[in-house]
Amino acid sequence: MSNRSPFSNLVAELCCLCLALSLLAGCAQPPDSVLRFGLPSAPATLDPRLATDAAAARLCRLLYIAPVDFDSAFRPQPALMRWDMLAPDRYVFRLQREARFHDGTVISAEDVAATYRSVLDPTLASPHHGALAHIASIEATDKGTLEIRLTRPDPLFPGLLTLGVLPARELESASRPTVFTGSGGFRLAAPFNPQRIQLERLEDGQRIDFLVVPNETTRALKLARGELDLVQGGISPELTEWLSHEPGVSVQRVRGTVYTYLGFNLAEGPTRDPRVRRAIALAIDREALVRHVFKAQARLAEGVLVPEHWAGVAAPEPLKHDPAQSRQLLAELGYGLAQPLELTYKTSNDFFRRRIATILQDQLAVVGIRLIIRSHDWGTFFGDIRRGDFELYALSWVGLQLPDIFRQAFHSTSVPPAGANRGRYASADADALIEQAERAPDEASRAAGYRAVQRLLAQDLPYVSLWFEDIVVVQGGRVVGYDTDMNGHYDGLLNTRLALDAPRTAQP
Repeated sequence: MSNRSPFSNLVAELCCLCLALSLLAGCAQPPDSVLRFGLPSAPATLDPRLATDAAAARLCRLLYIAPVDFDSAFRPQPALMRWDMLAPDRYVFRLQREARFHDGTVISAEDVAATYRSVLDPTLASPHHGALAHIASIEATDKGTLEIRLTRPDPLFPGLLTLGVLPARELESASRPTVFTGSGGFRLAAPFNPQRIQLERLEDGQRIDFLVVPNETTRALKLARGELDLVQGGISPELTEWLSHEPGVSVQRVRGTVYTYLGFNLAEGPTRDPRVRRAIALAIDREALVRHVFKAQARLAEGVLVPEHWAGVAAPEPLKHDPAQSRQLLAELGYGLAQPLELTYKTSNDFFRRRIATILQDQLAVVGIRLIIRSHDWGTFFGDIRRGDFELYALSWVGLQLPDIFRQAFHSTSVPPAGANRGRYASADADALIEQAERAPDEASRAAGYRAVQRLLAQDLPYVSLWFEDIVVVQGGRVVGYDTDMNGHYDGLLNTRLALDAPRTAQP
């Protein structure tokens, strides 16, 4: 017999009724015209000069027009501007069409010049400064023409002008806006809120809300219930498989360029020794990880660039899984199962990345390496990597298009903040090969040069290449016509529409 008072029973009944009504309302949301796109993390900025995370870079493509883009073969192509190489260190760029900012003003060559001059301004601390540091001068010779001189020959230079153009008048303003007047197919529909970014498509007013939902299980449930319409990346293969069986949900997979690797500290500690790095590489069963953890939603990488790239590895020598040879190398250094080598591995606190870390921990333990896992929030983790405060870490490069990645990541002059040589790799041979490839007179010679660089990197192992992750798109039944490419761009949103007569939620 209950000892609750009648009042308590009434309250309990009312609570149950409210819960039932709220659940009923959640299952019968009226369809609306807003497309909701789930993000695992907030973009740090919508300033293309400062964007480094994938979401920020992809959103900036929707908001701003860039001078140059890439075709499907990873070759630069004119977007806003075409170009002529007057000399190996001198280019002229010309506006090939009239384009306007969202306030109606015409984009001029001076806007392009001001954008890239600001990137070179050290007070801005743009992460793209290093890639463009060999610009000696940028001059708008008239409203439609830009002349750029370089400090060294660079036949690949046009491919570096992929940052969105900002209005010169706003760049020169003392107020220093955080969001600029755009020029792309979308504009901001509300003040910038990194947790909920509201964009409006210029063509027809279609609104798309990018909502940050950090927990992947929550994102998956919101997709299944129709509270999100679209999620790209950031959902584990197991949850993706579960979602594929949910009513009204579909899954699309595209081979991706997202390159995941293990990085080492080559300046100090045990990982300075190439034998340690090779022992780690031989101990890792990459194929098992791709097959069982990624559910084949990735492919093995033998170099930084995908095989489809014109400078990608040709007929690569696959990295073998050989625990016996790994143990032999460690034994030469005095390590083994009885006396393991202890290393600290840093990663983000993303659940899936921590899961991979624990599997690597088990694989390395078999050969006599004790891996201590340290997971941190993204800001702390990436800050440690930039400072060189690590022994071993895992990271991904997103959207690699140009082989200038070899200068950025492996040239001895590219140690942060000048570049992305976070492991402090220093090799006179690598420097010479990179510089030789950069000076090559034609694409065939450049490709041969960059493949020579990759063969040397495969010997020295400043990175252990792991895999290229697929781009996985999960969408609800209202979404029509969305697709993506190998780089995971959100450009498909320019052509996506909503079927408003489709239910927002799956019926129980």
